Amino acid sequence: MRYNPPVQTVTVNLSGSAYPIHIAQGLLAGAGEFVRKLLKSEKAFVVTDSNVGHIFLTTLVHSLEKSEFQTVSHIVPAGESFKNLAQIGQIYDTLIGGRIDRQSIVIALGGGVVGDMTGFAAATVLRGVPFIQIPTTLLSMVDASVGGKTGIDHPLGKNLIGAFHQPLAVLIDPETLKTLPARELRSGLAECIKHDIIRDADHFSRLESSIERALKLDIEYLGDLVAHNVTIKSRVVEADPFETGERAHLNFGHTFGHAIETISNYTYTHGESIALGMVAAARTAHRLNLLDADSVESITATLAKAGLPTGHLKLDPAAIINAMIYDKKVRAGKIRFVLPDRIGHVVIRDDVPTPLVHEAVESLRS
Repeated sequence: MRYNPPVQTVTVNLSGSAYPIHIAQGLLAGAGEFVRKLLKSEKAFVVTDSNVGHIFLTTLVHSLEKSEFQTVSHIVPAGESFKNLAQIGQIYDTLIGGRIDRQSIVIALGGGVVGDMTGFAAATVLRGVPFIQIPTTLLSMVDASVGGKTGIDHPLGKNLIGAFHQPLAVLIDPETLKTLPARELRSGLAECIKHDIIRDADHFSRLESSIERALKLDIEYLGDLVAHNVTIKSRVVEADPFETGERAHLNFGHTFGHAIETISNYTYTHGESIALGMVAAARTAHRLNLLDADSVESITATLAKAGLPTGHLKLDPAAIINAMIYDKKVRAGKIRFVLPDRIGHVVIRDDVPTPLVHEAVESLRS
């Protein structure tokens, strides 16, 4: 029986590498048919992690084999701390040992860590092979799987080693969110809130009152929320595929947030770190007379409604600020901040006085 669900499709229109993002309940079980329509290769290599693999890998492999793919699987340990060169080396061993060629497809099944690592391996093995993203977390659905950023971490910072490598397609099954721990679901909501703050004031105004539906795992609502967010991210990526200008807007909250994530040794999730980073950025914008106090409060309240941290940070502020210096967004020794001047719009500033940066970080401790 052929798979024929109602599918929402968002197309990322990049010159020479346009690709679809398909969103549908139950899509994972029919993924093989979608992949087969995209290419005629014989081999499919699936990379997943130790958390996701025992839940979804069998379903995906069965679907691929029904569509006449020979499959080879590789499982990495779960967690950001394993997003490193050693694990990439082991992925290369599986790909090369499995006789990958340039017509083979590499598939990332899992969250953002798996997507980043798999994409980087696909970008660099044989100087680049096609890959597909099948994200299984809300964070990876609305953020990491879209836009072609791939990479691994370095001890001095997050995502400092990487490449741009656009996927052939992104396949999103909101049903996979039913197995997601509540903390990880909330982490994904941070990126949803971020997208509205930088681009969609109207949707943001409705988000605080409706976000409880996401927390209750209303799959229909989550499917629509994912479609809304990938549309925002896709339009930004289309305008700036290699992050030379507008795409940097997606880094709202990330300059503070990545530093928090790194210094905490990833005990704060990505979404929790970015939530704190957005609060710090909003307060910085207010101190620079860019953003009114009511908007700062609205941003903070919406993050809190999603169950995300907005304070009580128990990390050394000096260590956080030092980590910000190593952020890949630093240019000519100046830390660049994405700051809202109203909800729905942001600006980039590299002239934020150092005392205000310290003040913003210190404010997160209360």
